Amino acid sequence: MTDATTIADPTTEPRTALPVEAAASSDETRRMTTSDVGAVVIGRNEGARLVACLASLRGVVRRIVYVDSGSTDGSVAAARAAGADVVLLDRGRPFTAARARNAGLAAFGPEPPAYVQFVDGDCVLRDGWIETARAFLDAHPRAGIVCGRRREREPAASVYNRLCDREWDTPIGPARACGGDMLARTSALGDVRGFRDDLIAGEEPELCVRLRSEGWTIWRIDAEMTLHDAALTRFAQWWRRSRRAGFAFAQGAWLHGAPPERHWTTETRRALAWGAALPVAALIGAVASPAALLALLAYPAQVVRLALRAGPRRRTSWEWAFFTTLGKLPEALGALAFQRRRVFGRRADLIEYK
Repeated sequence: MTDATTIADPTTEPRTALPVEAAASSDETRRMTTSDVGAVVIGRNEGARLVACLASLRGVVRRIVYVDSGSTDGSVAAARAAGADVVLLDRGRPFTAARARNAGLAAFGPEPPAYVQFVDGDCVLRDGWIETARAFLDAHPRAGIVCGRRREREPAASVYNRLCDREWDTPIGPARACGGDMLARTSALGDVRGFRDDLIAGEEPELCVRLRSEGWTIWRIDAEMTLHDAALTRFAQWWRRSRRAGFAFAQGAWLHGAPPERHWTTETRRALAWGAALPVAALIGAVASPAALLALLAYPAQVVRLALRAGPRRRTSWEWAFFTTLGKLPEALGALAFQRRRVFGRRADLIEYK
């Protein structure tokens, strides 16, 4: 991972009022730019965050489709009041984000817009993103997906939010994967038949594997895209989120781990080595000799190594190093859970952390 870069929030910068004629021209330009852009928002009990999300899309895209996964907090009524077309997922099938995104895309019918902005319901779209992303896709005909900078709304609220903010800070340029917020070319999604709706996590990187195999490219550009509200304030939430990541790693490696892709094979092996093999070997060895427990010193050594690599003078480097190392334990549990369910043919249920 790269160090998080501090960028001034453009919403806090002073804005100069445009003359009436210039403002009208700007509005006309936006209508022309976004006339063939739709939006799919997915959510479950997002409450006020969903209201803010839909408000950020109003007037920016041609049509908003909100897909709800069994909310009980009034999200459906709020979405309808905001002018979104609402799709209710059938409760008879397991909810997944991938299934919700496919349902949202299908709601556009046989003639969908050329581009679709996917947004999670706990995110707010940044001003100017659609125009910038649309222009990029127009200039790169083989670009299937473009993403920008996702920022955490309240990184100071908890160490777990700061870890998310760092996670979103990925390199600019050609990418191998994207997250849940993206502007996608619908023709590219059609080539690969959309998301795999049976995946409970990691569905976006898996989609990107298939897109790249069809000759499409994935890009991350240096533009503000969304503000995300992780609302991670408790250790248990972070643990469940890490366990879900481990499940996704193992499932991704099982689907696309063969050469040349080797999708998430390194992440899976690293999680199993640090989160399962090392502690189990140390504990078993301790039966013969307590000295075997010295192997557990590899954990603090790993924390120091990672922090030194990231920049030891920053507190965030030590936070990241500590939780990256500790996170291998829940990741291993998630990876093992996937293998157990695969072997015994059990259905994978959502691993929710909010």
